[in-house]
Amino acid sequence: MPSIRPPFTARRGGTARRTTAPARRRTSPVLSAVALASVLALTATACDGDDQAAGSPTASASEAGGGKIQVPGDLLDRLKQHGIDLDKWKNGAWKNWDKDDWLREAQDFVNPIIEGLWDPDRMRDAQDPDRGVADSDLAGDQGVTDPEPSPVDAKAVAAKYHTNVPEAGKLLFDSPEGSMVCSATVVEDPAHLGKSNLVWTAGHCVHAGKNGGWYRNIAFVPSYNDTAMPTSALKTATREQVAPYGVWWGDWAQTSQQWIAQGGPTGGDGAPYDFAVIHVTPEKGGSGKSLEETVGGALPVDFAAPAVADVPSITAAGYPAAEPFDGQKLYECADKPGRLSLSSADPTMYRIGCTMTGGSSGGGWAEKGSDGRLRLVSNTSIGPATSGWLAGPRLGEVAKGVYESVSKKSAGQ
Repeated sequence: MPSIRPPFTARRGGTARRTTAPARRRTSPVLSAVALASVLALTATACDGDDQAAGSPTASASEAGGGKIQVPGDLLDRLKQHGIDLDKWKNGAWKNWDKDDWLREAQDFVNPIIEGLWDPDRMRDAQDPDRGVADSDLAGDQGVTDPEPSPVDAKAVAAKYHTNVPEAGKLLFDSPEGSMVCSATVVEDPAHLGKSNLVWTAGHCVHAGKNGGWYRNIAFVPSYNDTAMPTSALKTATREQVAPYGVWWGDWAQTSQQWIAQGGPTGGDGAPYDFAVIHVTPEKGGSGKSLEETVGGALPVDFAAPAVADVPSITAAGYPAAEPFDGQKLYECADKPGRLSLSSADPTMYRIGCTMTGGSSGGGWAEKGSDGRLRLVSNTSIGPATSGWLAGPRLGEVAKGVYESVSKKSAGQ
């Protein structure tokens, strides 16, 4: 059955252009040809930003290029093993996306902090990304696709975002196409109860999938543009205004092996396993408080989410960046989920009506448990080119393994 990636708008240097990717073919015995052709992993577009780090240096593990880059633990040795020179990295070598230099395997993740790299302009101008992942086959749902849901208009979250959705934020990163943006959620860490430094997002927001490797300069900005300033005001806003709770760099990230092996930009390839967990650290050392303490909350993650019939409503949050949105404000959609099966062999995904677009990728999906407390049950992975609905992975044993692995790795920190 054909799966066609429609044109998308990419911005380079502030100039919009139309880009059309070639049609691709994939086999899906479950999803109809019409539905499959409309599936589009919410696609990252590129925007040129500053090439050099800005701002004054802070105390850190290693000096580079006259300034300093914070380098945790054994990272220097690992960088050397990969042939990465910190001086050159800071001064632009991170932009080398040559196939041989694009680290791919799970254990290859490296992300040295470059202080000030994510200035307000780069934060504002970063564009959206794509891909997908799901997990868990519950009886009665596997291999089933429900009718396409009616669109649900995304609602702007009232400012201050920190008061209403303190766990939500923007995820920024660099790719071969330019500066990108996803959404992400602060989640609990069983190794550090009440003091989590873990962030949940989509796999395609940290790793390019089967045709690439780890993205670079991955950083989380909780409550980005917390006061919902208009875009015109953001052009002169300070870093403290757009990032009131700081910039938190990923010092370790992990996604599913399925995403690394199968993930692709179109047709939902790898979408049933499109999730990732990032351990973060503050860019400037911070006050000694964890991310959870800083923002005042973290969502628990439910790896045994109920079948669709037993879920009355799911709320998805994110910063949609593709038209008609511009990525500067936080939105939400709430809807009763349906089922979406891209293949009878893969786990069935949740699907909700929602008009959010690319940039909302990776944003958390929350459902209220029997105890009345919100818990994370999925993340935005894919949607149609014309918007109207979103689909996210159901979190099961694979997702739990990724989560527990990152938590255990940080247990001694």
